[in-house]
Amino acid sequence: MIHPRVEDMRTAGIVTRGAAAVIDLGVVGLLMGSVYIGSIFVQLLFDPQSFTFRSPAIFLSITAFVSISIGYLTLCWATTGRTVGAITMGVRLVTPRHGLLRWPVAALRAFLCVLFGFGLLWVAVDRRRRSLQDILLRTYVVYDWQPNTGMVDPKPVPGQ
Repeated sequence: MIHPRVEDMRTAGIVTRGAAAVIDLGVVGLLMGSVYIGSIFVQLLFDPQSFTFRSPAIFLSITAFVSISIGYLTLCWATTGRTVGAITMGVRLVTPRHGLLRWPVAALRAFLCVLFGFGLLWVAVDRRRRSLQDILLRTYVVYDWQPNTGMVDPKPVPGQ
């Protein structure tokens, strides 16, 4: 399969990437809520007599948000190049050779995106629509509605 150069593909703009980020923020919120509810069930399981609803500590909440966000983004980018938001908006994160990010690069990009989210705003002023993280790590977010683009082509089924 011959791919066009990534530089020649249509890169996603600030609106698409911002919408994807908001969707991913919702996914992280659901994951955090699931962790909180899970911890409540564990508390109920081991000590039902002294159960109380505790409000989460702010430091613990921030730590959980950062950890879950970095883990979620790293997992998605290293395995498929797409998060839930990226799937919804029809974009994919790729390397200059149309490949997936390696785990350390995906983790570094996730770390930079979570702690320096303002880097996404650079997409609005960059001629090639790159965030600061994209420039630093040589990644691209391109429009890609095909679920298997960049992956191994499936073998045709005989007789079809």
